[in-house]
Amino acid sequence: MHLDHSHPATPAVSADAHRPDGARRAIRIGLGGPVGSGKTATVAALCRALRDELSLAVVTNDIYTREDAEFLLREAVLPPERITAVETGACPHTAIRDDISANLEAVEDLEDAVGPLDLILLESGGDNLTATFSKGLVDAQVFVIDVAGGDDIPRKGGPGVTTADLLVVNKTDLAPYVGSDLARMAADAKAARGELPVVLQSLRGEAGVADVADWVRARLAAWTARA
Repeated sequence: MHLDHSHPATPAVSADAHRPDGARRAIRIGLGGPVGSGKTATVAALCRALRDELSLAVVTNDIYTREDAEFLLREAVLPPERITAVETGACPHTAIRDDISANLEAVEDLEDAVGPLDLILLESGGDNLTATFSKGLVDAQVFVIDVAGGDDIPRKGGPGVTTADLLVVNKTDLAPYVGSDLARMAADAKAARGELPVVLQSLRGEAGVADVADWVRARLAAWTARA
């Protein structure tokens, strides 16, 4: 369910669009959000939706484990060599915003091992509403919240909600059971984000991750044209 169908015409080029050998590198899209919002499930669904048309890989971030990567491996969403994990050893935002070296190394290793790639999805560990990705690491970022966290989350704002290139309100199928007002969440998100797009999503519904996958395709098309 779209709140807004508009997308920025082109993604901001945040880092060199080419590899050291001059070849075009993959677009990097980060997914962040609070614990339990459905980031890993969204990554898994995107892999299933896009794997037959794009060459893609995934980097997950957890503090002391490889739990998210192991989930993706169990679900067989991509061949094992296309999924890697970073153990941050600290708050998740540290490795996606402050010291991105481990993630950059993981990205470069994937491109060397299984490239050329079209798309790399980087999933943050669960964090709070202030979590954002460094523009030196990703070219666009998605922020995932869920209705079970409360329908006041869009009003609370924070950089993740207000500035991410795409906001995903996940688990809409749970709204009747947790007392969340979807219309209010949509209106509050629109007020907080202006023209930036929002998708309301249930991975259990018929549409599933289709709207987010379309957004990814649009970003990739714009990235390819610029690069």
